[in-house]
Amino acid sequence: MSGTLNKVMLIGHLGDEVKMHYFEGGNCIGRFPIATNETYTNRQTGEKVTNTEWHNIVVRNKAAEICEKYLNKGDKIYVEGRLKTRQWQGEDGGTRYTTEIHVQDFTFLSTKQESMANAGQAPSGTTPPVSERTHEAPAVTESIAEPEEEDDLPF
Repeated sequence: MSGTLNKVMLIGHLGDEVKMHYFEGGNCIGRFPIATNETYTNRQTGEKVTNTEWHNIVVRNKAAEICEKYLNKGDKIYVEGRLKTRQWQGEDGGTRYTTEIHVQDFTFLSTKQESMANAGQAPSGTTPPVSERTHEAPAVTESIAEPEEEDDLPF
């Protein structure tokens, strides 16, 4: 191990629809912003203060297509990935930078019914998976514990 770690975990709400970009060869990326909030009470005034932080999210290929199909503005999502900073030349010739979260794993936290209810639509007969993984099928999180056998250990 190299002794370093680049890992980001966020739970937030989409600030816009997923914007897709397609490349030659069939690859694609999806980009969307998510907002995370921090709420605290100002000790001097007693006023409740909320700060919103915006994050640029990047998903690739099949994960991007899944996000485009099932996510809408306002939906809640968990993303896990790596921070990456990229640079480019602006129209004025100056160098521009942006920091993005390149997603390795994600889980939808809003169901399709919640999304449609928020949009004022009636739910349809089909429900998309609540959890989609970028590299694996949806995982079952329940586990059935086997009854423990009694032993004579003191702990």
